[in-house]
Amino acid sequence: MDRSIQKNGLINLLALLAVGVAGFGAARYAHSLAGQVSAFYLGLGVLVAAASWFQMRLEERERLEKLELDELAKTKSSSTLFEAKDAEIFPAQRSRAQFERYFIPVFTVILFLLQGGGAYWLWRWLAPKPTAGVTNPMVALALFGLFALVLFLLGKFSATLARLEDNRLLRPGAGYLLLGAYLCFVVALGIAGVQAGWPKTDFIIARVLAAVLAVVAVETLITLLLEIYRPRVKGRTVRPIYESRLVGLLGQPEGLITTAAQALDYQFGFKVSETWCYRFLEKAFAWLLLLQAGVLLLSTCFVVIETGEQALLERFGRPLGEGVVGPGLHLKLPWPIDRAYRYRTEQVQSFVVGIAPEEEKEHGKITLWTVGHGKEENFLVASREQRGASSSLERASPDGATGKRSPPVSLLVVGIPVQYQITNLTAWAYNNEKPNQLLERIATREVVKYLVSADLQEIMAPSRREAAQALRERIQRAAEERKLGVHIVFAGLEDIHPPVNVAPEYEKVVSAIQQKEAKVLAARADAIRANALAGAQAVKIVNDAEADRQRREVTALAQAALFTNQIPAFQAAPSVYAQRTYLQTFVRAVAGARKYLVLTTNTQDVLTFDLQDKIRADLLEGLTVPPPKTK
Repeated sequence: MDRSIQKNGLINLLALLAVGVAGFGAARYAHSLAGQVSAFYLGLGVLVAAASWFQMRLEERERLEKLELDELAKTKSSSTLFEAKDAEIFPAQRSRAQFERYFIPVFTVILFLLQGGGAYWLWRWLAPKPTAGVTNPMVALALFGLFALVLFLLGKFSATLARLEDNRLLRPGAGYLLLGAYLCFVVALGIAGVQAGWPKTDFIIARVLAAVLAVVAVETLITLLLEIYRPRVKGRTVRPIYESRLVGLLGQPEGLITTAAQALDYQFGFKVSETWCYRFLEKAFAWLLLLQAGVLLLSTCFVVIETGEQALLERFGRPLGEGVVGPGLHLKLPWPIDRAYRYRTEQVQSFVVGIAPEEEKEHGKITLWTVGHGKEENFLVASREQRGASSSLERASPDGATGKRSPPVSLLVVGIPVQYQITNLTAWAYNNEKPNQLLERIATREVVKYLVSADLQEIMAPSRREAAQALRERIQRAAEERKLGVHIVFAGLEDIHPPVNVAPEYEKVVSAIQQKEAKVLAARADAIRANALAGAQAVKIVNDAEADRQRREVTALAQAALFTNQIPAFQAAPSVYAQRTYLQTFVRAVAGARKYLVLTTNTQDVLTFDLQDKIRADLLEGLTVPPPKTK
């Protein structure tokens, strides 16, 4: 190997190292995210260039060793020359072989880990980054422009030298030099874009470069896997596995066909680039690209509008004719002359004012006031009870002052879904910029204006339906004033509750109100029950008294009539009447007492009554109870 090539490899290494350090410092100084990501690329290029330069030195030592052995072979006999072992005669060859066998695969694995880990870390690092503009843009532009020029000159020279000398070890460093030049140029464009008024340009370029680094890591992994199954041909030049074909393609996009041919030849082990099919594709590649571009451009002349959609046709940014076309197949001039913008005019679209519910927690769970269930926004709402209390306190002010006080308000979290439908597509698309956002802001404004004039207790329960209807009319009227061309289909108070922080206290107030209402209703029920019982008791007493009066009157009349009827009977037979009356009275008196009848024979009918409570034992002596008669 020529020493000039080895020297060129060292220059490439030092150039990548110097530009990488200087580029990182310039990117940090200018706060350029894309510049810092490109510095990581240059750092990987330093590692690749160092590995290739060290391999160049080993191969150069091996070449010099062979030259020395050839000189020795001319002056000494072969028998004395090859008495020692090959490992002792060719130490440089042995070092080069061990380097390629062990170090290169390990280095490639480490390179893959750095590429994959760097892509992941850069993506995570860029995720929360703000999109603010860079500082000192003119200085950064000048520095990155200079870096791009230096790297491009060195990389172009090295790539040409590697192609002319057919040196495979000079290509990896040359590829990273050219890639670094293009990266510095892209970073300069990003800084210029930020300076021109597009603050996200630098951030977007940095994200794209992080994604490209991930693709390069995947390519390195695939190369490692394919290296295991690559056919080994003796005497064939081996391509360094740490050389990235993607990096070479990005650094030399004009060499796409050559790179593909080399990759195929290397992978399959024969000259795929010399087949007739490949030759035909190589000659007709430009025409195939033109044909494909023509077909792609021709396909833009057809536009298909789906059912339920309408489209606006524009020619050079101006409406074409009426501009609105319905569902079906339509013809237009190719892009970018004519463009079609589709809108779903028959679809009912919606958005939420206030709380935005979380989709994954929206179904299958109970929603509580005290648990946050989405992005909440507090609204002010009036309170009549507090307003009355405030007025009474103001009238009772001891100093007699009647100064104005802030009206009593409460905080309320609402979720108001608003559904709308586009009725005039031209007005929707052309009268206002970003009509979707404008309609949401109009709805939010009307909700705020309505809530500050509504009552908290009424809007929480009894007047919710009326409030929803009033909000729909307000939003519709405001949309018509701005000529949005939409019809507000529905606006509902879906989720109304106090803020999560004060919800427990509000629940205590509501609970106290409910308990108060429950006690009032219980007291009213007790009053109704007590009054009803008292009335019934009064009616019962009156009815009992009336019945007793009537019973007494009837009894007195009956006794008077009985006495009148008893006088003739007594006058007719005084003794019989007295005895009969006595017996009747006796019968009534002993109706509930025990009675024993003692019957004797051979006597006259003499009735004797023993009215003692206990019958004497001598009266029961000798008495037997006859057995019952059997039929």
